[in-house]
Amino acid sequence: MTIYISPNPGKTSANEIALRAAQILMNHGAAVLMCEQPRTSCSTAGVFYLPLEECLEQADVILTIGGDGTILHEANLSLRYAKPILGINLGRCGFLATCEVSEMEAKLSAVARGEFSVDNRMLLYVRVLGHDGWEGHALNDVVVTKGRLQQAIDFSIYCDDILVEHYRGDGVIVATPTGSTAYSLAAGGPILDSQTKGVVVTPICPHSLASPAMVFAQERKLNICVGQVADDEVFISCDGRAGCPLKAGATAEVRLSDQVVKLITFGKADQFQAIDQKIRSRR
Repeated sequence: MTIYISPNPGKTSANEIALRAAQILMNHGAAVLMCEQPRTSCSTAGVFYLPLEECLEQADVILTIGGDGTILHEANLSLRYAKPILGINLGRCGFLATCEVSEMEAKLSAVARGEFSVDNRMLLYVRVLGHDGWEGHALNDVVVTKGRLQQAIDFSIYCDDILVEHYRGDGVIVATPTGSTAYSLAAGGPILDSQTKGVVVTPICPHSLASPAMVFAQERKLNICVGQVADDEVFISCDGRAGCPLKAGATAEVRLSDQVVKLITFGKADQFQAIDQKIRSRR
């Protein structure tokens, strides 16, 4: 088993945890790869330091050290390699990072032995129609939102080219079941089982007393049409990455991607354990 370890450079303890993880994996017979870039601050005997593309090509598993944002970043970088990802959680919540620091010995030794399951998570593919040609993939969500605090904007939602809803507010979120516990949940959307074959559309601060979130089958094609607003005051983004400005009248098409992200899991109830431990515990 060959493991590529990717620590988040923005987390103060990430390098230390990465070295501990590398030692556990090597002690259980795994080969460990890391990028050349953090070698000066994260160096230890036995680890092979290679360019990023070689790490992604040679690895059987990607191990991220950080929070869910680190997993989202790595999933986007490694999309064409389709390698399973396990995250060690250093973040505040960590729904996708299913290994806590206290669980490293047990779970990493299992990974080194190949004793884990892979959960295929659906991705959204989005493109802005017209000559701009912007496109992206999202494991969590596609978000269209306003740029100015004082400005509300109009959105029309079409499902398979049929108008199903019109919102006026701060924006709209199209979330996968994976992303239903992220921004969509904070905006009042439902939690979807990660195995649900659907997407949830959640308005952000709608100017209405009756603008519920809606759940659509994953095979549907959704179009988000932007109403009359000042140019470059509406933005579209995938998983919180830097996005693209939308002009008045622009349409973003969102549909199921033909690719998936593989997340390592050790039990069928991992998602619900995370909900129980990381949401309910904050009441």
